[in-house]
Amino acid sequence: MQVVYGSPQTVFPPSVLALGNFDGVHRGHQVVLRAALDKAADLKQTASVAIFDPHPRRFFRPDAAPFRIMDNSQQIDVLREFGFGRVHIIPFDASIANMMPREFAETVLCGWANVQQIFVGADFEFGKGRSGDVAILTGIGEQLGFSVSGLALESAGTEKISSSRIRACVAAGDVAGAADLLGRRWAVRGEIETGDQRGRTIGFPTANIPLCEYCRPKFGVYAVRVDLNGTFHHGVANVGLRPTVGGDTERLEVHLFDFSRDIYGETVDVEFVDFLRPEQKFNGLGELKAQIAADAAAARKVLAGPG
Repeated sequence: MQVVYGSPQTVFPPSVLALGNFDGVHRGHQVVLRAALDKAADLKQTASVAIFDPHPRRFFRPDAAPFRIMDNSQQIDVLREFGFGRVHIIPFDASIANMMPREFAETVLCGWANVQQIFVGADFEFGKGRSGDVAILTGIGEQLGFSVSGLALESAGTEKISSSRIRACVAAGDVAGAADLLGRRWAVRGEIETGDQRGRTIGFPTANIPLCEYCRPKFGVYAVRVDLNGTFHHGVANVGLRPTVGGDTERLEVHLFDFSRDIYGETVDVEFVDFLRPEQKFNGLGELKAQIAADAAAARKVLAGPG
C-alpha cells in the first residue's frame, strides 16, 4: 500500500476515496470504508483513504487530555488489511484548517487525491469553522466532477458506533465493550522503554510502554496479549500511577508470562483482553508481590479461555 504525506510529487489516476478521521477504524467507520472498496472494485480504480495528522481535535485543542484510540501506524496497518491501495495523510495545520470547503476540495480532494467518488459519514463536516457538510460537498463535486456518498454509520443498540463511545468504554475498563465496537481488541502500540527495574527485584520484570496520545484506560490491572514481531505472548498489565512505590506518572507496565528475553527498544502492540481489578496501594513490596502473583494467575485463567 502506498502512503502519501501531504502534496504528492505525482498526479494519480482517478480514485475512489474514503475521507474522515477514522480514529479506531471502528465498525461504524467500516460502513464507509467497505462502500469505498466496493465502488473502487466496480470501477477498477484504486481504493484510497484520507486521514488527518495530527487529529483536528489536537490541533484546535492542544491542551486537551490524550484521546486517541489508535495511532497513525495502527490506522495504516488496519487500512492495509482492509485492502486499500493508497493512504493520503493530510497534515492538519493552519493552512488546512483555514481552507474554505471549495478550496479544500480543489486543493486536497482533486489536486492531491484526484478523486472521482468520495465516501464519508453522513455527519461529515469540513472546511474552516466546519462550514461544509455532505450537501455542500455534493454541490462542489457536481461542479468539479466528483460524486459524493454520505453514509449512516453502523449502530450498536440504540446508538451509532462512535469513537466517543469507544473512549467511554476504555475509560470505564470495559475493554470487551470497546472490542465489540471496534471489531478487534483495543491495543496500545509503543516502544519498550527502560523503567525503574523494580519489578525484576520481586520476580516480576515488566516492559514499560508509554501511553503518549492514547485515551487513558481505567487505572488497574488487565489480562493482555502482546504482539512482539508477529508472535503473541500472554501477560498481565498494570495501568496507573503505582501508588505503592510512590509513582506520580501514568505508566503501562506489562509482565509477560514465561518470557525472559531483553526487548528494550522493540515495538509491541498490547491488546487489552479483560479488566481484573482497580489499581490500589499495598503495604510494602511483599504485599504487592503477593497480589501480582494472584493477578498473574487470574490473567492466565482468562487468557486460557476461548478467543
